[in-house]
Amino acid sequence: MSEARGSVESRLAELGLTLPEVVAPLASYVPAVLSGSYVYTAGQLPMVDGRLPVTGKVGAEVTPEEARELARVCALNALAAVKSVTGDLDRIARVVKVVGFVASAPDFTGQPGVVNGASELLGEVLGDRGVHARSAVGVAVLPIDAPVEVEIQVELAD
Repeated sequence: MSEARGSVESRLAELGLTLPEVVAPLASYVPAVLSGSYVYTAGQLPMVDGRLPVTGKVGAEVTPEEARELARVCALNALAAVKSVTGDLDRIARVVKVVGFVASAPDFTGQPGVVNGASELLGEVLGDRGVHARSAVGVAVLPIDAPVEVEIQVELAD
């Protein structure tokens, strides 16, 4: 994977992506916490303009391909949450960990492929800084019937 050239937000623009406004929390938490050299995001739903574009279980009402695209939206929302506490995405030294939750039909086992959407977006935007450890977990249900939720942990440069 090649290193992203220029600023992270310039790279987003090259990809035709816009960093969204931070999604307001649905409960009693904050979108991201800065602790030392690390930022931990809350789970990010695939909200677009304040709403979920699709709801339901992956493998039933939602196709794996749709869910993969929604995971990309979650990752973009997570980057917005990181920026909300750092002020500058260029401070990211690397993505350390990604955790993806996939609301799955009982027989759906393709969670890693769905969460690849988030991983690939982070790689496209951050280059080598986007390579990370990851978990992809199937769950029965997510908040407001979201098909996917993603949280990230990033390390900041000194």
